[in-house]
Amino acid sequence: MRHDRIIPLIIAVALFMENMDSTVIATSLPAIAADIGTNPLALKLAITSYLLSLAIFIPASGWTADRFGARTVLSVAIAVFMVGSIGCALSSSLTDFVIARIVQGMGGAMMTPVGRVVLVRSIAKRDLVGAMAWVTTPALIGPVLGPPVGGFITTYATWHWIFMINVPIGLIGIALAIRFIPDLRAEQHERFDALGMVLAGLGIGGVSFGLSVLGLNFLPWIVVVALIVGGACFIAAYLAHARHTDNPALDLSLFRLPTFFASVVGGSIFRLGIGALPFLLPLMLQIGFGMTPFQSGMITFASAFGSMGMKWATATILRRYGFRTILVINSFTSAAFLAVCAGFTAATPVLLMVLLLFVGGFFRSLQFTSVNTMAYADVEPARISRATSLVSVAQQLAMSSGVALGAMAVELAVHLKGGGSLQAADFRPAILAVALISGLSVLIFWRLPPEAGAEMTNRLPTPAETSDHRAE
Repeated sequence: MRHDRIIPLIIAVALFMENMDSTVIATSLPAIAADIGTNPLALKLAITSYLLSLAIFIPASGWTADRFGARTVLSVAIAVFMVGSIGCALSSSLTDFVIARIVQGMGGAMMTPVGRVVLVRSIAKRDLVGAMAWVTTPALIGPVLGPPVGGFITTYATWHWIFMINVPIGLIGIALAIRFIPDLRAEQHERFDALGMVLAGLGIGGVSFGLSVLGLNFLPWIVVVALIVGGACFIAAYLAHARHTDNPALDLSLFRLPTFFASVVGGSIFRLGIGALPFLLPLMLQIGFGMTPFQSGMITFASAFGSMGMKWATATILRRYGFRTILVINSFTSAAFLAVCAGFTAATPVLLMVLLLFVGGFFRSLQFTSVNTMAYADVEPARISRATSLVSVAQQLAMSSGVALGAMAVELAVHLKGGGSLQAADFRPAILAVALISGLSVLIFWRLPPEAGAEMTNRLPTPAETSDHRAE
């Protein structure tokens, strides 16, 4: 297998393991809680502790990869994730389970950004679009595939296998990483920004954790507000610290690059809406239409098939039309397919739902691959690790915010109707609202120059595009 295919495939396997594991336990919480002697509500700490650990340790990933080598760090990250998985399977109490999930989060925090470091540094820019399509797919499939897989394993086997299945996958990943991934590391070792890592970790962890439980009635509202406000204060403290540090944990000067700014800011706005769909749609299908978790999971899985189908065409489409045109048009297209879900009723044919979700997944995959690839278009090699850390932090915050946004939108719809139990109609305005927010990302992408990322697509802007941009 070619070098530019085996490396993305190895990274995709690791990221798929991490992405699916973050959602796979959602449908299995009652069974796990009964087995370890606690209640499902308390066990939600396992989900939030994983997200918190993920957010806190991501800022250290870039420096770690530069210092110890990307191949070593990626292999160790997979091993740590495996140890956490084994710990989850062997847990006999809530404390054991939460600690094991924190260990998993530590491994997951390194796998995602370090995997991208390997990808960007080992693949030529002209081949990066196709390679990134492989790496983007797990992030799209994981949240959709996780719940039905978790329900299936719990129903027909035992919940322990949800975690133990990571062991053989992880061992294969480590073996392939050692065999095929080059030992990439920085030529000069920079001093580690320990204070910045603490401030950024606490800030991102507090905001991400607070947003992930906002609107879920999991913690008292005063605690949720304290987490978000406290996290914001730590982020403000980090911003002040970063101005006076030569090598900050998160290099915010990267936002001066137009392509990086559009990728992170525009991509985050897009993710706010799209990230709410895996939360809103299954609830609407189950609570509103009376479907079982497995039935709703099989319907929503259609978007994953669409995502997989797009990866073969992404490079060709971007080479033909360029990043700016695709991101602008696709912002509207993806938002429209998200808004269409608001029109689903109990009488809507399942085949029609599946078809619309399949096509919507196709366009979302194109958008995510384009955004993730364009982030590195103008980043010099020495700053790749810093860029991957910052991109991962932004994505983590956007995903947490998306779930919170969806939950708040549903609560607002219930409040405006005067309270009562959840109905299918309560989800429609929420879906329309998050679709509108996703569509607003076009305001960021519109500002890109026509030649943005041309080196990655082997494309030159047309004379008409160039003159249009100059006129702006």
